[in-house]
Amino acid sequence: MKDTVADLINQAVQNLRTSQDWPADLPLNIQVERTRDKAHGDFASNVAMTLAKPLRSNPRAIAQQIIDALPADDTVVKVEIAGPGFINFFMNEASAYRVVHDIFAQGDNFGRQSANGKKVQVEFVSANPTGPLHVGHGRGAAYGACVADMLEAAGYDVWREYYVNDAGRQMDILGTSVWLRYLQACGEQITFPSNGYQGNYIADYGREVLAAEGDKLRRSAAEVFAGVCADAPEGDKEKHIDGLINQAKQLLGDDYQIVFEKGLNAILGDIRQDLAEFGVSYQEWFSERSLTQSPDQVEQAIAQLQANGYIEERDGALWFLSTQFGDDKDRVVKRENGQCTYFASDIAYHLNKFQRGFDTVINIWGADHHGYIARVKAALQALNIDPERLVVRLVQFVSLFRGDQQVQMSTRSGSFVTLRELRDDVGNDAARFFYIMRKADQATDFDLELAKSESKDNPVYYIQYAHARVASILRKLAESGEAWTRESGLAQLPLLTEDAEKALLVKLSRYPEVLSGSAEQFEPHTLAHYLRELAGDFHTYYNAHKMLGEDSQLRDARLALSVAVQQVLRNGLHLLGVTAPEEM
Repeated sequence: MKDTVADLINQAVQNLRTSQDWPADLPLNIQVERTRDKAHGDFASNVAMTLAKPLRSNPRAIAQQIIDALPADDTVVKVEIAGPGFINFFMNEASAYRVVHDIFAQGDNFGRQSANGKKVQVEFVSANPTGPLHVGHGRGAAYGACVADMLEAAGYDVWREYYVNDAGRQMDILGTSVWLRYLQACGEQITFPSNGYQGNYIADYGREVLAAEGDKLRRSAAEVFAGVCADAPEGDKEKHIDGLINQAKQLLGDDYQIVFEKGLNAILGDIRQDLAEFGVSYQEWFSERSLTQSPDQVEQAIAQLQANGYIEERDGALWFLSTQFGDDKDRVVKRENGQCTYFASDIAYHLNKFQRGFDTVINIWGADHHGYIARVKAALQALNIDPERLVVRLVQFVSLFRGDQQVQMSTRSGSFVTLRELRDDVGNDAARFFYIMRKADQATDFDLELAKSESKDNPVYYIQYAHARVASILRKLAESGEAWTRESGLAQLPLLTEDAEKALLVKLSRYPEVLSGSAEQFEPHTLAHYLRELAGDFHTYYNAHKMLGEDSQLRDARLALSVAVQQVLRNGLHLLGVTAPEEM
């Protein structure tokens, strides 16, 4: 109904542009809200107040002109001016039933908006392919997938992307770790570095390389550690691992790519499978290494910054003058040895995003990337790109509890709970819902026992049960040999006069605006809370009213309302990546 009111106002303004010579380029921002007090009608708009300045007129006078120009509509009983210029709309009782007609007509598309022509890229998860996804990554995956799906439902052209960090030091640590485990599998007495990747999966990869390559990559422990500084605690663990990386590259030459690609492809393949099984998909897996292939986009980005006057050479290194855009310090983009930094690659990647024609770019990062936002936005501004076109949403950490014991997670040490283990424990549905039922920027404790419980305290179970309950009602009706059709239900809707029924109709009519608001604010938890409230209202209604009574007309009306609730629950759960079962 909000859309109906907004459309009526828009038609009135168009009429006034003709009859009252209102400017054709008049800025029009029509906002319609539900009133909190029914004494003020059902809906209210402040459009007259927003037009007061450009029209240089009194808001109440403008409101009266709009009211006089409103086209006739049988759903509107009365329109009046309130306060400084609000326009209040009073709807007739029959208009409340329209939502059920709309839900039946639109089905799975109810709540969705038509295409608005805006292109949005959502980049999420983008975990370094150095180990399996853990439960922290899972929250970013669930949140990013929901944001993308909701934006698509709100009419945006959405591109989902995973940025594969397949270059740089961390990947070299991974490749070297695989090689060292390979050497151990060969029988070499290797002391594994404290700063290497120590998970069991690395040892598995090492054995797989041995099975595929034999002794081809074998070098003696003496050769491997020759000239490498001591590891911690006696030495420096960072210099130690860097020394081993250099040894691996020198001793293996071109064959170094065998262990490098083994680690990368095995882990990336595992990540792809894990996300697919979690219901998360992408249009593109963007390779960081592609940025340095011909043409070298990293060098081009640095050159563009230099041409714009925002690169300064200091002691042989190139610095981006990010403090000129509010960053706390300038940033190195190319070291004195000629090697570009991670940040330089990130600048090139973001430039690449906007060159691909996206109107808005949404980055979903872990909470530890908070300090990174200012420098990336600074780089965009220096490249003459509006930094407001980049939206960054931070996903806070997840604390997972097994009983009273909190599990500590570290990818490097290999001591962590994987997303796959969590899914096996509580299931995809509970994992997806629990991840997004709180604001992404709030830390959350994941209650495993609650996620697996079959009670009203478990929100995902409670919502799914409401959906299944409607299916059960329809099965019982069929088993009794009685028939019900949507047409018969729609015809009897005026019989829904109970307060609980009216409340459900209002709640159903709010779904499109809840979905739109959740999408625009990137807040899937708002949609999750709405679905829980709708399910709760339906359970209360079901428990207090007879659905399959002797009065077939009232029964048909109540079944129509119930099936409409079921459809909206299914639509909302689908956007959250949760199934809508027929039986539980």
